[in-house]
Amino acid sequence: MNNYFIAALISYFLGNISTSYILGKTIAKIDIRNHGSGNAGTTNVLRTLGKKAALITFLGDALKGSLAVYIGLKIGGRDIALISALFVVLGHNWPVVLKFRGGKGVATTIGTIMLINPLQAIISVLAGIIIICITKYVSLGSMLGICTLPFLMFFVGKNEFILSIILTILILFTHRENIKRLIKGKEKKIGQKVQIK
Repeated sequence: MNNYFIAALISYFLGNISTSYILGKTIAKIDIRNHGSGNAGTTNVLRTLGKKAALITFLGDALKGSLAVYIGLKIGGRDIALISALFVVLGHNWPVVLKFRGGKGVATTIGTIMLINPLQAIISVLAGIIIICITKYVSLGSMLGICTLPFLMFFVGKNEFILSIILTILILFTHRENIKRLIKGKEKKIGQKVQIK
C-alpha cells in the first residue's frame, strides 16, 4: 500500500479515539454527546464534567494529533506527516466508531501543528487564549486562534500553508452553530455550567 494511504488510515482511526467520550463513560457513566452542547470536545466536558476532565480531554485530543504527525514523519517524512495531520482531525471530527459524531477539532489541530511547527502553534494558542480572556467566549477564541494559522504558515511552505487553510475551514465548519449563536448573542460564556441530564 502507498505510504500516504497507510498514514491517512492510521491517522483517521487514531482520531477516532475520543478522550471526552471515554471520560464521560468512565467518570459519569454518560455519553458526553447527549449532554450540554452535544459535542465530544473540551468545552462541553468543562461545562459538564469540570476542569480536571476538560484538561485531560484537551491533552488527550492534542496528543493524538501530535502522535499522528509523528507516525507520518516516521512512515515517509514531512509531506506524509501533513496528510496525517489532516486525517487525524477528520477522524476526530467524524469518527466512524462513534457514528460520525465527534468533536470540533481544535485541540487535535493544535496537537498536529505543535509537531509540524511549534512556534506557529504556540502563537496561535496564545492568540486564542487572549481572545477567550477578553471575550469569555471559548468558541470565538478557538476559531480566531486557529484562523491565525494560514497567516503564520504562509512563510513556512506551500504545503503547510495549504494544510493550515484546510484545517481552518474545518474549524469554522464545525463551529457553524457557535457562529450563529455568537451573531444572535446566545453563545454561552466560559464558566457557564450545564446539568447532567
